[in-house]
Amino acid sequence: MTGLHSAGHRRGVVCAPHAATAEVGRAILGEGGNALEAMVAMAASIAAVYPHMNHIGGDGFWLVREPNKRVRAIMAAGPAGSRAKPELYRDHEAIPSRGPLAALTVPGAVGGWMLAVEAARAVGGKGLPLELLLHAAIGQARDGYVVAKSQARLTAEKLAELKGVPGFAETFLPDGKPPEAGTRLKQSALAFTLDHLARNGLQDFYRGDVGREIAADLEKIGSPVTREDLARYEARIAEPLSVKLNAGTIYNTPPPTQGLASLIILALYERLRVREAEGFDFAHGLVEATKRAFRVRDRYVTDPAQLPHAPDRYLDDEFLGAEVLKIDSRKAARWPARPGEGDTIWMGAADSSGLAVSYIQSLYWEFGSGCVLPKTGVLMQNRGSSFSLDPKALNFLAPGRLPFHTLNPALAVLRDGRVMAYGTMGGDGQPQTQGMIFARHVLHGMPLDKAIDAPRWLLGRTWGSTVTNLRMESRFDGHLIDRLMSAGHDVEVLPDAYSDTMGHAGAVAIHPNGTLEGAHDPRADGGAAGL
Repeated sequence: MTGLHSAGHRRGVVCAPHAATAEVGRAILGEGGNALEAMVAMAASIAAVYPHMNHIGGDGFWLVREPNKRVRAIMAAGPAGSRAKPELYRDHEAIPSRGPLAALTVPGAVGGWMLAVEAARAVGGKGLPLELLLHAAIGQARDGYVVAKSQARLTAEKLAELKGVPGFAETFLPDGKPPEAGTRLKQSALAFTLDHLARNGLQDFYRGDVGREIAADLEKIGSPVTREDLARYEARIAEPLSVKLNAGTIYNTPPPTQGLASLIILALYERLRVREAEGFDFAHGLVEATKRAFRVRDRYVTDPAQLPHAPDRYLDDEFLGAEVLKIDSRKAARWPARPGEGDTIWMGAADSSGLAVSYIQSLYWEFGSGCVLPKTGVLMQNRGSSFSLDPKALNFLAPGRLPFHTLNPALAVLRDGRVMAYGTMGGDGQPQTQGMIFARHVLHGMPLDKAIDAPRWLLGRTWGSTVTNLRMESRFDGHLIDRLMSAGHDVEVLPDAYSDTMGHAGAVAIHPNGTLEGAHDPRADGGAAGL
Protein backbone atom coordinates (compact mmCIF):
# COMPACT_ATOMS: atom_id res chain seq x y z
CA MET A 1 0.00 0.00 0.00
CA THR A 2 0.99 3.61 -0.59
CA GLY A 3 2.01 5.61 2.47
CA LEU A 4 3.81 8.87 3.12
CA HIS A 5 7.04 6.97 3.80
CA SER A 6 8.25 3.72 2.32
CA ALA A 7 11.67 2.14 2.93
CA GLY A 8 13.65 -1.07 2.66
CA HIS A 9 12.76 -1.78 -0.97
CA ARG A 10 15.11 -3.71 -3.25
CA ARG A 11 13.66 -3.42 -6.77
CA GLY A 12 12.36 0.12 -6.98
CA VAL A 13 10.60 3.00 -5.27
CA VAL A 14 8.42 5.90 -6.43
CA CYS A 15 6.71 8.90 -4.89
CA ALA A 16 4.06 11.27 -6.23
CA PRO A 17 1.63 13.92 -4.94
CA HIS A 18 -1.36 11.65 -5.66
CA ALA A 19 -1.57 8.14 -4.20
CA ALA A 20 -3.22 6.69 -7.33
CA THR A 21 -0.27 7.89 -9.42
CA ALA A 22 2.26 6.39 -7.00
CA GLU A 23 0.45 3.07 -7.41
CA VAL A 24 0.73 3.41 -11.19
CA GLY A 25 4.49 3.82 -10.86
CA ARG A 26 4.78 0.83 -8.57
CA ALA A 27 2.79 -1.28 -11.03
CA ILE A 28 5.24 -0.45 -13.83
CA LEU A 29 8.13 -1.47 -11.57
CA GLY A 30 6.23 -4.69 -10.98
CA GLU A 31 6.09 -5.27 -14.75
CA GLY A 32 9.89 -5.11 -14.83
CA GLY A 33 10.05 -1.48 -15.88
CA ASN A 34 12.84 0.77 -14.70
CA ALA A 35 12.59 4.13 -12.93
CA LEU A 36 12.33 6.10 -16.18
CA GLU A 37 9.51 3.94 -17.49
CA ALA A 38 7.72 4.23 -14.17
CA MET A 39 8.07 7.99 -14.36
CA VAL A 40 6.60 8.23 -17.86
CA ALA A 41 3.58 6.24 -16.66
CA MET A 42 3.25 8.50 -13.61
CA ALA A 43 3.62 11.66 -15.73
CA ALA A 44 0.59 10.61 -17.77
CA SER A 45 -1.36 9.49 -14.71
CA ILE A 46 -0.80 12.68 -12.72
CA ALA A 47 -2.25 14.74 -15.59
CA ALA A 48 -5.36 12.56 -15.45
CA VAL A 49 -5.93 12.70 -11.68
CA TYR A 50 -4.35 16.03 -10.61
CA PRO A 51 -5.16 18.40 -13.51
CA HIS A 52 -5.21 21.56 -11.42
CA MET A 53 -1.48 21.12 -10.79
CA ASN A 54 -0.23 19.89 -14.18
CA HIS A 55 -1.29 18.57 -17.57
CA ILE A 56 0.05 17.46 -20.94
CA GLY A 57 -0.36 21.04 -22.13
CA GLY A 58 2.50 22.04 -19.82
CA ASP A 59 6.27 21.68 -19.60
CA GLY A 60 8.58 19.26 -17.80
CA PHE A 61 12.17 18.93 -16.59
CA TRP A 62 14.05 15.76 -15.70
CA LEU A 63 17.26 15.00 -13.84
CA VAL A 64 18.41 11.43 -14.43
CA ARG A 65 21.27 9.72 -12.64
CA GLU A 66 22.12 6.74 -14.83
CA PRO A 67 23.49 3.38 -13.61
CA ASN A 68 26.90 4.42 -15.02
CA LYS A 69 26.74 7.36 -12.54
CA ARG A 70 26.36 10.03 -15.21
CA VAL A 71 23.77 12.72 -14.46
CA ARG A 72 21.87 14.28 -17.34
CA ALA A 73 18.99 16.71 -17.73
CA ILE A 74 16.02 16.47 -20.08
CA MET A 75 14.80 19.97 -20.85
CA ALA A 76 11.21 19.87 -22.09
CA ALA A 77 10.27 23.54 -22.12
CA GLY A 78 8.26 24.97 -25.00
CA PRO A 79 9.10 28.29 -26.69
CA ALA A 80 6.78 31.20 -27.42
CA GLY A 81 4.67 30.70 -30.53
CA SER A 82 5.65 32.32 -33.82
CA ARG A 83 2.72 34.73 -33.55
CA ALA A 84 3.53 35.68 -29.95
CA LYS A 85 4.81 39.15 -30.79
CA PRO A 86 4.55 42.16 -28.47
CA GLU A 87 2.18 43.91 -30.88
CA LEU A 88 -0.35 41.11 -30.30
CA TYR A 89 -0.61 42.46 -26.75
CA ARG A 90 -0.82 46.16 -27.63
CA ASP A 91 -4.12 46.46 -25.78
CA HIS A 92 -2.64 44.95 -22.61
CA GLU A 93 -0.28 46.42 -20.02
CA ALA A 94 1.00 42.90 -19.29
CA ILE A 95 0.52 39.47 -20.79
CA PRO A 96 -2.82 38.08 -19.53
CA SER A 97 -2.48 35.27 -17.02
CA ARG A 98 -5.58 33.42 -18.23
CA GLY A 99 -7.22 32.69 -21.55
CA PRO A 100 -5.97 32.20 -25.14
CA LEU A 101 -3.39 35.01 -25.01
CA ALA A 102 -1.84 33.33 -21.96
CA ALA A 103 -1.59 30.04 -23.89
CA LEU A 104 1.32 31.37 -25.92
CA THR A 105 4.00 28.65 -25.57
CA VAL A 106 4.35 25.19 -27.08
CA PRO A 107 3.58 22.41 -24.56
CA GLY A 108 6.91 20.64 -23.98
CA ALA A 109 6.08 17.87 -21.50
CA VAL A 110 5.26 15.13 -24.02
CA GLY A 111 8.51 15.86 -25.84
CA GLY A 112 10.28 15.10 -22.57
CA TRP A 113 8.39 11.80 -22.29
CA MET A 114 9.74 10.88 -25.73
CA LEU A 115 13.35 11.38 -24.63
CA ALA A 116 12.70 9.59 -21.34
CA VAL A 117 11.39 6.51 -23.19
CA GLU A 118 14.53 6.51 -25.36
CA ALA A 119 16.74 6.95 -22.30
CA ALA A 120 14.96 4.10 -20.49
CA ARG A 121 15.94 1.70 -23.25
CA ALA A 122 19.47 3.10 -23.52
CA VAL A 123 20.18 2.33 -19.86
CA GLY A 124 18.97 -1.25 -20.12
CA GLY A 125 15.22 -0.98 -19.64
CA LYS A 126 12.88 -3.70 -20.86
CA GLY A 127 11.41 -1.40 -23.46
CA LEU A 128 7.86 -1.69 -22.13
CA PRO A 129 5.34 -0.68 -24.82
CA LEU A 130 3.65 2.72 -24.71
CA GLU A 131 0.30 0.96 -24.49
CA LEU A 132 1.34 -0.39 -21.10
CA LEU A 133 2.97 2.82 -19.89
CA LEU A 134 -0.13 4.90 -20.68
CA HIS A 135 -2.76 2.26 -19.91
CA ALA A 136 -3.53 3.36 -16.35
CA ALA A 137 -3.72 7.06 -17.23
CA ILE A 138 -6.11 6.31 -20.10
CA GLY A 139 -8.40 4.46 -17.70
CA GLN A 140 -8.20 7.20 -15.06
CA ALA A 141 -9.15 9.88 -17.59
CA ARG A 142 -11.85 7.76 -19.30
CA ASP A 143 -13.52 6.21 -16.25
CA GLY A 144 -13.08 9.15 -13.93
CA TYR A 145 -10.86 10.23 -11.05
CA VAL A 146 -11.68 11.35 -7.52
CA VAL A 147 -11.45 15.13 -7.13
CA ALA A 148 -8.84 16.02 -4.52
CA LYS A 149 -9.48 18.61 -1.81
CA SER A 150 -6.93 20.94 -3.39
CA GLN A 151 -8.66 20.79 -6.80
CA ALA A 152 -12.04 21.52 -5.22
CA ARG A 153 -10.64 24.43 -3.20
CA LEU A 154 -8.64 25.99 -6.04
CA THR A 155 -11.52 25.67 -8.52
CA ALA A 156 -13.75 27.59 -6.14
CA GLU A 157 -11.10 30.20 -5.32
CA LYS A 158 -10.22 30.90 -8.97
CA LEU A 159 -13.71 30.45 -10.42
CA ALA A 160 -14.19 34.08 -11.44
CA GLU A 161 -11.06 34.16 -13.60
CA LEU A 162 -11.46 30.67 -15.09
CA LYS A 163 -15.16 30.01 -15.70
CA GLY A 164 -15.30 32.03 -18.93
CA VAL A 165 -12.08 30.66 -20.44
CA PRO A 166 -12.65 28.45 -23.51
CA GLY A 167 -13.19 24.81 -22.58
CA PHE A 168 -12.75 25.17 -18.83
CA ALA A 169 -16.36 24.95 -17.67
CA GLU A 170 -17.14 22.01 -19.94
CA THR A 171 -14.25 20.03 -18.47
CA PHE A 172 -13.91 21.08 -14.85
CA LEU A 173 -17.29 22.56 -13.82
CA PRO A 174 -19.89 19.78 -13.77
CA ASP A 175 -23.36 21.35 -13.73
CA GLY A 176 -21.63 24.72 -14.03
CA LYS A 177 -20.32 24.62 -10.46
CA PRO A 178 -16.97 23.78 -8.80
CA PRO A 179 -16.86 20.06 -7.97
CA GLU A 180 -16.95 18.87 -4.39
CA ALA A 181 -13.95 16.96 -3.06
CA GLY A 182 -14.54 13.24 -3.41
CA THR A 183 -16.76 13.47 -6.48
CA ARG A 184 -15.68 11.88 -9.77
CA LEU A 185 -14.73 13.75 -12.92
CA LYS A 186 -13.83 12.38 -16.32
CA GLN A 187 -11.46 13.78 -18.95
CA SER A 188 -12.85 11.87 -21.92
CA ALA A 189 -11.06 13.82 -24.65
CA LEU A 190 -7.76 13.45 -22.79
CA ALA A 191 -8.34 9.69 -22.55
CA PHE A 192 -8.87 9.54 -26.32
CA THR A 193 -5.66 11.54 -26.91
CA LEU A 194 -3.55 9.36 -24.61
CA ASP A 195 -4.97 6.23 -26.26
CA HIS A 196 -4.10 7.61 -29.70
CA LEU A 197 -0.55 8.44 -28.56
CA ALA A 198 -0.16 4.95 -27.06
CA ARG A 199 -1.02 3.38 -30.42
CA ASN A 200 0.66 5.84 -32.78
CA GLY A 201 3.63 7.12 -30.80
CA LEU A 202 4.29 10.21 -28.71
CA GLN A 203 5.60 12.15 -31.71
CA ASP A 204 2.00 12.32 -32.94
CA PHE A 205 1.41 14.97 -30.28
CA TYR A 206 3.53 17.37 -32.32
CA ARG A 207 3.70 16.06 -35.88
CA GLY A 208 0.62 13.86 -36.36
CA ASP A 209 -3.13 13.84 -36.00
CA VAL A 210 -3.05 15.04 -32.38
CA GLY A 211 -0.77 17.94 -33.31
CA ARG A 212 -3.10 18.92 -36.15
CA GLU A 213 -6.12 18.96 -33.82
CA ILE A 214 -4.23 20.90 -31.13
CA ALA A 215 -3.19 23.53 -33.67
CA ALA A 216 -6.70 23.84 -35.11
CA ASP A 217 -8.24 24.39 -31.67
CA LEU A 218 -5.52 26.88 -30.70
CA GLU A 219 -6.18 28.88 -33.86
CA LYS A 220 -9.93 28.92 -33.17
CA ILE A 221 -9.50 30.42 -29.71
CA GLY A 222 -6.84 32.94 -30.78
CA SER A 223 -3.65 31.46 -29.32
CA PRO A 224 -0.41 32.54 -31.05
CA VAL A 225 0.93 28.94 -31.20
CA THR A 226 0.75 27.43 -34.70
CA ARG A 227 0.91 23.97 -36.30
CA GLU A 228 4.43 24.77 -37.50
CA ASP A 229 5.48 25.66 -33.94
CA LEU A 230 4.32 22.25 -32.75
CA ALA A 231 5.92 20.38 -35.65
CA ARG A 232 9.30 22.04 -35.04
CA TYR A 233 9.40 21.34 -31.31
CA GLU A 234 11.90 18.92 -29.77
CA ALA A 235 12.93 18.51 -26.16
CA ARG A 236 16.68 18.33 -25.59
CA ILE A 237 19.31 16.65 -23.44
CA ALA A 238 21.53 19.02 -21.45
CA GLU A 239 24.32 18.93 -18.94
CA PRO A 240 22.99 19.80 -15.48
CA LEU A 241 24.42 22.47 -13.24
CA SER A 242 26.24 21.19 -10.18
CA VAL A 243 28.13 22.34 -7.13
CA LYS A 244 30.28 20.35 -4.72
CA LEU A 245 29.55 20.49 -1.01
CA ASN A 246 31.31 18.73 1.83
CA ALA A 247 28.41 16.25 1.87
CA GLY A 248 28.60 15.51 -1.87
CA THR A 249 27.59 16.96 -5.23
CA ILE A 250 24.18 18.50 -5.82
CA TYR A 251 22.67 18.86 -9.28
CA ASN A 252 19.92 20.95 -10.81
CA THR A 253 18.66 22.07 -14.20
CA PRO A 254 20.26 24.95 -16.14
CA PRO A 255 18.51 28.08 -17.47
CA PRO A 256 15.79 28.90 -18.32
CA THR A 257 15.00 27.26 -14.95
CA GLN A 258 15.86 28.67 -11.54
CA GLY A 259 17.96 25.60 -10.72
CA LEU A 260 20.94 27.94 -10.32
CA ALA A 261 19.22 29.61 -7.36
CA SER A 262 18.60 26.27 -5.66
CA LEU A 263 22.29 25.39 -5.86
CA ILE A 264 23.46 28.80 -4.65
CA ILE A 265 21.21 28.61 -1.56
CA LEU A 266 22.76 25.37 -0.34
CA ALA A 267 26.31 26.38 -1.28
CA LEU A 268 25.96 29.59 0.75
CA TYR A 269 24.24 27.86 3.65
CA GLU A 270 27.07 25.33 3.96
CA ARG A 271 29.58 28.19 4.09
CA LEU A 272 27.68 29.69 7.05
CA ARG A 273 28.67 26.59 9.09
CA VAL A 274 25.39 26.30 10.94
CA ARG A 275 25.70 23.56 13.57
CA GLU A 276 22.12 22.36 13.99
CA ALA A 277 18.67 22.61 12.44
CA GLU A 278 15.57 24.43 13.65
CA GLY A 279 17.20 27.30 15.55
CA PHE A 280 17.67 30.95 14.55
CA ASP A 281 20.93 30.34 12.68
CA PHE A 282 19.25 27.62 10.60
CA ALA A 283 16.20 29.64 9.57
CA HIS A 284 17.94 33.00 9.25
CA GLY A 285 20.83 31.46 7.32
CA LEU A 286 18.64 29.75 4.74
CA VAL A 287 16.40 32.80 4.30
CA GLU A 288 19.35 35.13 3.80
CA ALA A 289 21.00 32.67 1.41
CA THR A 290 17.73 32.65 -0.54
CA LYS A 291 17.81 36.44 -0.88
CA ARG A 292 21.34 36.34 -2.32
CA ALA A 293 20.42 33.51 -4.70
CA PHE A 294 17.25 35.19 -5.95
CA ARG A 295 19.13 38.40 -6.70
CA VAL A 296 21.37 36.42 -9.04
CA ARG A 297 18.41 34.62 -10.56
CA ASP A 298 16.39 37.75 -11.23
CA ARG A 299 19.19 39.57 -13.03
CA TYR A 300 20.58 36.62 -14.95
CA VAL A 301 18.30 33.65 -15.69
CA THR A 302 16.58 33.75 -19.07
CA ASP A 303 16.46 31.81 -22.34
CA PRO A 304 19.86 30.05 -22.51
CA ALA A 305 20.39 31.50 -26.00
CA GLN A 306 20.31 34.98 -24.42
CA LEU A 307 22.73 34.40 -21.52
CA PRO A 308 25.72 36.78 -21.39
CA HIS A 309 28.00 34.12 -19.87
CA ALA A 310 27.97 30.58 -18.50
CA PRO A 311 26.00 30.08 -15.27
CA ASP A 312 28.98 28.27 -13.69
CA ARG A 313 30.38 31.72 -12.88
CA TYR A 314 27.90 31.92 -10.00
CA LEU A 315 28.87 28.51 -8.61
CA ASP A 316 32.65 28.95 -8.31
CA ASP A 317 34.37 29.34 -4.96
CA GLU A 318 35.38 32.96 -5.52
CA PHE A 319 31.84 34.16 -6.20
CA LEU A 320 30.24 32.09 -3.43
CA GLY A 321 32.92 33.16 -0.96
CA ALA A 322 32.23 36.81 -1.69
CA GLU A 323 28.46 36.33 -1.48
CA VAL A 324 28.48 34.63 1.91
CA LEU A 325 30.35 37.60 3.37
CA LYS A 326 27.37 39.79 2.43
CA ILE A 327 25.10 37.82 4.77
CA ASP A 328 24.72 39.43 8.20
CA SER A 329 24.43 36.65 10.77
CA ARG A 330 22.17 38.75 12.99
CA LYS A 331 20.21 41.06 10.73
CA ALA A 332 17.81 40.48 7.83
CA ALA A 333 18.68 42.08 4.52
CA ARG A 334 16.08 44.22 2.75
CA TRP A 335 14.05 42.14 0.39
CA PRO A 336 12.58 43.56 -2.85
CA ALA A 337 11.16 40.25 -4.12
CA ARG A 338 9.05 39.81 -7.24
CA PRO A 339 6.09 37.43 -7.54
CA GLY A 340 6.82 33.95 -8.83
CA GLU A 341 4.30 31.49 -7.49
CA GLY A 342 2.83 28.59 -9.35
CA ASP A 343 1.28 25.16 -9.21
CA THR A 344 3.30 22.16 -10.24
CA ILE A 345 3.99 18.54 -9.37
CA TRP A 346 7.29 16.86 -8.49
CA MET A 347 7.75 13.08 -8.62
CA GLY A 348 10.66 10.75 -7.98
CA ALA A 349 11.63 7.20 -8.90
CA ALA A 350 14.66 4.97 -8.35
CA ASP A 351 15.48 1.34 -9.02
CA SER A 352 17.99 -1.35 -8.13
CA SER A 353 20.21 -0.61 -11.15
CA GLY A 354 21.19 2.71 -9.57
CA LEU A 355 18.89 4.71 -11.85
CA ALA A 356 17.35 7.72 -10.09
CA VAL A 357 14.87 10.17 -11.59
CA SER A 358 13.81 13.61 -10.39
CA TYR A 359 10.93 14.99 -12.47
CA ILE A 360 8.78 18.09 -12.42
CA GLN A 361 5.75 18.80 -14.63
CA SER A 362 3.74 21.99 -14.57
CA LEU A 363 1.12 24.34 -16.01
CA TYR A 364 2.64 27.33 -14.11
CA TRP A 365 -0.45 28.67 -12.25
CA GLU A 366 -3.25 26.40 -11.08
CA PHE A 367 -5.07 25.17 -14.22
CA GLY A 368 -2.57 27.16 -16.32
CA SER A 369 -4.25 29.35 -18.92
CA GLY A 370 -7.53 27.56 -18.18
CA CYS A 371 -7.96 26.79 -21.89
CA VAL A 372 -9.02 23.18 -22.54
CA LEU A 373 -8.84 22.20 -26.21
CA PRO A 374 -12.08 20.38 -27.04
CA LYS A 375 -10.84 17.82 -29.55
CA THR A 376 -7.83 16.62 -27.53
CA GLY A 377 -8.66 17.55 -23.93
CA VAL A 378 -5.27 19.29 -23.60
CA LEU A 379 -5.22 21.89 -20.80
CA MET A 380 -2.79 24.61 -21.93
CA GLN A 381 -0.22 26.17 -19.62
CA ASN A 382 0.22 29.91 -19.00
CA ARG A 383 4.00 29.75 -18.60
CA GLY A 384 4.34 32.47 -21.24
CA SER A 385 2.75 34.99 -18.90
CA SER A 386 6.17 35.15 -17.22
CA PHE A 387 7.42 37.07 -20.26
CA SER A 388 7.57 40.86 -20.07
CA LEU A 389 6.27 43.38 -22.61
CA ASP A 390 9.00 45.84 -21.55
CA PRO A 391 11.72 45.81 -24.25
CA LYS A 392 14.33 46.47 -21.56
CA ALA A 393 13.31 43.45 -19.47
CA LEU A 394 15.51 40.37 -19.14
CA ASN A 395 12.67 38.10 -20.27
CA PHE A 396 11.18 40.23 -23.04
CA LEU A 397 8.60 38.46 -25.19
CA ALA A 398 9.76 37.30 -28.62
CA PRO A 399 8.63 34.44 -30.89
CA GLY A 400 10.64 31.27 -30.31
CA ARG A 401 12.03 32.46 -27.01
CA LEU A 402 11.97 30.22 -23.93
CA PRO A 403 10.22 31.69 -20.87
CA PHE A 404 11.74 31.84 -17.40
CA HIS A 405 10.88 28.69 -15.44
CA THR A 406 10.45 28.31 -11.69
CA LEU A 407 10.55 24.52 -12.29
CA ASN A 408 13.73 22.83 -11.10
CA PRO A 409 14.13 19.17 -10.09
CA ALA A 410 17.01 18.39 -7.74
CA LEU A 411 19.35 15.42 -7.32
CA ALA A 412 22.29 14.74 -5.02
CA VAL A 413 25.12 12.20 -5.10
CA LEU A 414 26.47 12.08 -1.56
CA ARG A 415 29.93 11.12 -0.32
CA ASP A 416 28.46 8.43 1.94
CA GLY A 417 27.20 6.56 -1.13
CA ARG A 418 23.58 7.69 -1.11
CA VAL A 419 21.83 9.06 -4.18
CA MET A 420 18.80 11.27 -3.54
CA ALA A 421 16.29 12.73 -5.99
CA TYR A 422 14.10 15.41 -4.43
CA GLY A 423 11.91 18.38 -5.25
CA THR A 424 8.61 20.16 -4.80
CA MET A 425 5.97 22.31 -6.43
CA GLY A 426 5.60 25.91 -5.34
CA GLY A 427 7.08 28.54 -7.67
CA ASP A 428 9.55 30.69 -5.71
CA GLY A 429 9.16 28.24 -2.85
CA GLN A 430 10.83 25.42 -4.79
CA PRO A 431 14.47 26.41 -4.10
CA GLN A 432 13.59 27.25 -0.49
CA THR A 433 11.87 23.94 0.24
CA GLN A 434 14.68 22.04 -1.48
CA GLY A 435 17.14 23.87 0.76
CA MET A 436 15.20 23.06 3.93
CA ILE A 437 14.80 19.38 3.09
CA PHE A 438 18.44 18.89 2.07
CA ALA A 439 19.81 20.83 5.05
CA ARG A 440 17.60 19.02 7.56
CA HIS A 441 18.14 15.54 6.17
CA VAL A 442 21.67 15.53 4.75
CA LEU A 443 23.49 18.25 6.69
CA HIS A 444 21.75 17.88 10.06
CA GLY A 445 20.81 14.19 10.09
CA MET A 446 17.01 14.37 10.32
CA PRO A 447 15.22 11.26 8.94
CA LEU A 448 13.95 11.81 5.40
CA ASP A 449 10.25 11.63 6.20
CA LYS A 450 10.69 13.95 9.19
CA ALA A 451 12.61 16.47 7.07
CA ILE A 452 9.70 16.61 4.61
CA ASP A 453 7.08 16.77 7.37
CA ALA A 454 8.86 19.50 9.38
CA PRO A 455 7.40 23.04 9.36
CA ARG A 456 8.41 25.25 6.44
CA TRP A 457 8.51 28.89 5.46
CA LEU A 458 8.21 30.79 2.18
CA LEU A 459 9.90 34.09 1.39
CA GLY A 460 7.89 35.86 -1.29
CA ARG A 461 4.69 37.56 -2.29
CA THR A 462 1.17 36.26 -2.51
CA TRP A 463 -0.83 37.21 -5.60
CA GLY A 464 -2.49 40.59 -5.26
CA SER A 465 -0.24 41.66 -2.38
CA THR A 466 2.30 44.47 -2.53
CA VAL A 467 3.96 43.39 0.72
CA THR A 468 6.87 40.98 0.69
CA ASN A 469 7.06 38.85 3.79
CA LEU A 470 8.29 35.63 5.31
CA ARG A 471 5.32 33.29 5.75
CA MET A 472 5.77 30.51 8.29
CA GLU A 473 3.61 27.56 9.27
CA SER A 474 2.15 27.75 12.76
CA ARG A 475 4.17 24.79 14.08
CA PHE A 476 7.36 26.84 14.43
CA ASP A 477 8.46 27.62 17.95
CA GLY A 478 7.26 31.04 19.11
CA HIS A 479 10.71 31.99 20.42
CA LEU A 480 12.21 31.40 16.97
CA ILE A 481 9.55 33.58 15.36
CA ASP A 482 10.24 36.36 17.89
CA ARG A 483 13.98 36.20 17.19
CA LEU A 484 13.43 36.37 13.44
CA MET A 485 11.17 39.39 13.84
CA SER A 486 13.72 41.05 16.11
CA ALA A 487 16.35 40.53 13.40
CA GLY A 488 14.19 42.44 10.93
CA HIS A 489 12.31 39.67 9.15
CA ASP A 490 8.75 40.59 8.19
CA VAL A 491 7.13 37.42 9.53
CA GLU A 492 3.56 36.31 8.92
CA VAL A 493 2.47 33.18 10.80
CA LEU A 494 -0.05 31.24 8.75
CA PRO A 495 -3.04 29.70 10.54
CA ASP A 496 -2.36 26.25 9.09
CA ALA A 497 0.02 23.75 10.66
CA TYR A 498 0.44 22.21 7.19
CA SER A 499 -0.10 24.77 4.43
CA ASP A 500 -0.37 24.16 0.66
CA THR A 501 1.51 27.43 0.29
CA MET A 502 4.66 25.55 1.29
CA GLY A 503 4.52 23.18 -1.68
CA HIS A 504 4.16 19.43 -2.06
CA ALA A 505 7.62 17.95 -1.55
CA GLY A 506 9.01 14.46 -1.95
CA ALA A 507 12.20 12.47 -2.24
CA VAL A 508 13.54 9.04 -3.18
CA ALA A 509 16.91 7.68 -2.09
CA ILE A 510 19.22 4.85 -3.03
CA HIS A 511 21.24 3.70 -0.02
CA PRO A 512 24.75 2.20 -0.17
CA ASN A 513 23.42 -1.20 0.98
CA GLY A 514 21.13 -1.32 -2.06
CA THR A 515 17.87 -0.53 -0.27
CA LEU A 516 15.53 2.12 -1.61
CA GLU A 517 13.51 4.73 0.29
CA GLY A 518 10.77 7.17 -0.66
CA ALA A 519 8.80 9.82 1.18
CA HIS A 520 6.13 12.36 0.28
CA ASP A 521 4.49 15.38 1.81
CA PRO A 522 1.52 15.27 4.21
CA ARG A 523 0.50 18.60 2.59
CA ALA A 524 -0.40 16.74 -0.62
CA ASP A 525 -2.68 13.85 -1.59
CA GLY A 526 0.09 11.41 -2.45
CA GLY A 527 2.65 9.07 -1.05
CA ALA A 528 5.49 6.66 -1.73
CA ALA A 529 5.46 3.01 -2.76
CA GLY A 530 7.99 0.39 -3.79
CA LEU A 531 8.92 -3.21 -4.37
